[in-house]
Amino acid sequence: MENSILSTVDRHASSESMTSRDYYADSYAHFGIHEEMLKDSVRTGSYRAAIVNNGHLFKGKTVLDVGCGTGILSMFAAKAGASQVVGVDMSNIIDQAQKIIEANGFKDTITLVKGKLEDVELPIQQFDIIISEWMGYFLLYESMLDTVLDARDKYLKPGGLIFPDTATLYLAAIEDQDYKEEKINFWDNVYGFDFSCIKGIALREPLVDTVELKAVVTDPCMIKHIDLLTARKEDLAFAAPFTLTATRNDYIHAFLAWFDISFECTHKKIKFSTGPHAQYTHWKQTVFYTPSTVTISEGQKLYGMLSCAPNARNNRDLDISIMFKFDGEKETKVDYKMCVILPEIMLPQLWCPTV
Repeated sequence: MENSILSTVDRHASSESMTSRDYYADSYAHFGIHEEMLKDSVRTGSYRAAIVNNGHLFKGKTVLDVGCGTGILSMFAAKAGASQVVGVDMSNIIDQAQKIIEANGFKDTITLVKGKLEDVELPIQQFDIIISEWMGYFLLYESMLDTVLDARDKYLKPGGLIFPDTATLYLAAIEDQDYKEEKINFWDNVYGFDFSCIKGIALREPLVDTVELKAVVTDPCMIKHIDLLTARKEDLAFAAPFTLTATRNDYIHAFLAWFDISFECTHKKIKFSTGPHAQYTHWKQTVFYTPSTVTISEGQKLYGMLSCAPNARNNRDLDISIMFKFDGEKETKVDYKMCVILPEIMLPQLWCPTV
């Protein structure tokens, strides 16, 4: 995502006192992360097609860009004919965005506001369109969507549009023995020593990675659909039942999650997927390893429940639980925690403190 609206970071805080929220906010001032996202042709190209190719929706309209980052979406909107665009961001990258906007001749059309959306005063009180690239890993990681919903409730005109306007989260099961052996079972024997106490911690940390389609052993199941025009913040904590039907005789080592995004209000629908069947995106997919290997036969159904909620200590982290079982058998439940700390080199890396 281009950036998010979050609380101010004390840049003089020590690394020991900084939370994952602080690192997240600080990290988006670094150009490297924006470079990765801008080079994601699926992501950026989809937004460009949805905005620039629908000038009839933007011509003469006012547009609010929530989490504007480098200003790329704001410039797409201005190019599409918007009369005025306001971009909001609290990261220091907005200082570079101002220079980018001026260099490209949009300073009379685009106004940038630095600060937290909930705290700043905008030059316009009602907007025709809200644009935002709010999605995180597992769709909801980083919890930026609640800020977009706040912007909708406070600033969007009746009948206004949101780009994108729908998001759908999917779950499937995968065979992943080799990588699970490397990532999880590795701790059983580390150069002849028993490190198995770390194994449980590693298992509870979802892995963000690319997975080949051939590893998927079940049909996918939709577990969450979000309509941004009607969704409430309370909807972002949920529990969803799922049924996964095996497509072949194989083994399950993990569950796999991904999401699809759609711009339903466009003249020609623009959609993209982050799934294993689709072109690579920087969101990749999210892998949840199971404690033990599950044997499944073609046509057999695995039943379960996935629950997801913001972490009580840091609402940008996610607490995720997956319960699963075969019909008539005892259920298995695993609690996962999805959280991130970005080190100084600012390479995305999932990490959860154990305290």
